[in-house]
Amino acid sequence: MENSLREAAIAHAPFFVTAPGDTDALFVGVVWFVILAVFLIGAFYLNIHALPERLAHHANHTQIQLIGVLTLLALFTHNNVFWVAALVLAVIRFPDFISPIQAVANALMAMAQAKGATISPGGAAQNPSSSPSGAPAPNPSPATTHGTTDVKPADGAGNPDRSSGDARQENPKDV
Repeated sequence: MENSLREAAIAHAPFFVTAPGDTDALFVGVVWFVILAVFLIGAFYLNIHALPERLAHHANHTQIQLIGVLTLLALFTHNNVFWVAALVLAVIRFPDFISPIQAVANALMAMAQAKGATISPGGAAQNPSSSPSGAPAPNPSPATTHGTTDVKPADGAGNPDRSSGDARQENPKDV
């Protein structure tokens, strides 16, 4: 009776129950499925995790290094606030304040060099007429400073050879 009961139970056993010594096909299938699922979920996670950095790279964002650091911090600390901050930085375009200020600084440097000042590596202008001993240089005449010459009227108090009624005469180089 026991043999017939055992054979009847084996005949009605589900497909995943294997005979002793046989390979368990369901176990092998589940192991491969879990390995594949872990790799696919990991690739999807890392792909989503790199989204802010890819957005910033495609938009040629100025803060790409900060966004990259925030995404790495979010990856290693599992703190989603860093990832959200990186995503916000990548999506929002902040105005560029540095370029106009740099343009003003470059224009001022060009103006200083045009007037004869030498620019030191630190950016400080040095007057070439100042003496190295630290004593102040004598004031240049107004004719050399502004390119004009003061002319006084010929009423006896000014220069007698200039009889022009003009108070100023322009230097031809400045016109």
